[in-house]
Amino acid sequence: MVSQTQPPNAAAASCSPLPSASWLREPLLHFLLIGALLFAIDRALLDRRDDPNTIVITAEVDAEAAQLFETARGRKPNADEVRALRQIWLDNEVLYREGLALGVDRGDSAIRERVIFKSLSLVDADLPVPEISDADLRAWFEARRDTYDTPARYDFEEAALRGERSEATIRDLVARLASGDEAGDGDAELRVFKGRPRANIVQSYGDDFAKALDAAAPGVWQAMQTRDGWRAMRVTAKSALTPASFEALRGPVLQDWRDARSAELRTAAVRKIASRYTIRNDADAAAP
Repeated sequence: MVSQTQPPNAAAASCSPLPSASWLREPLLHFLLIGALLFAIDRALLDRRDDPNTIVITAEVDAEAAQLFETARGRKPNADEVRALRQIWLDNEVLYREGLALGVDRGDSAIRERVIFKSLSLVDADLPVPEISDADLRAWFEARRDTYDTPARYDFEEAALRGERSEATIRDLVARLASGDEAGDGDAELRVFKGRPRANIVQSYGDDFAKALDAAAPGVWQAMQTRDGWRAMRVTAKSALTPASFEALRGPVLQDWRDARSAELRTAAVRKIASRYTIRNDADAAAP
């Protein structure tokens, strides 16, 4: 008999997991996104007392950042994320040193994050206020339409087979379900998924599975292949994608563009400041 349960991982059924590297593609200055992870990395900064114009990226920086990332995300960072975390640390260190050089630490007990914030405020004060024409804003919106559209969503169920999940065993299970057999004596359990957006389905199961859901008739059990193997699934409801209206969202879209453009300018300004420093990477040299 198919027993009904919620998926063992609640996030698998009702929450959209964060794309593992989506923050890497954002133009925002990295420390504004997850810089709090790196405020604890202070003992790796001792070299700054020897030469204020040389920044040394040590293996300790990478190790501390990876540990903090794992604590926050529940997994180790991949190679791209390690490089991004290193850049976050470097951006913060540049701003920290600039803040010390400008004396913004006075009266603040040299608290690292406050010095960085004050230094960034000075950078922001020199940035131009971005402007954009209506036509260019519309083009920017269209290029990011998937951010604003209401996505297609799906309700579906899985008869999760215990033990072997080969194509043959899944197809046999689907045939029994279709014939009214309730999947035998407790060899499968019913998992219910509600309101899953299509992008989340692609991330979790793969693009081919999402296309199969697009084509599936509601209420019909099917053997479907996912990136993790074969599964017995049936769609119970679908809601179509609803395109966003630029006219209705012009205000929020304009603010999003200003935020993104300001972040790009801010990042460029920090990297220009960083060019005045000698950056030495000892972390890669120490790697096995």
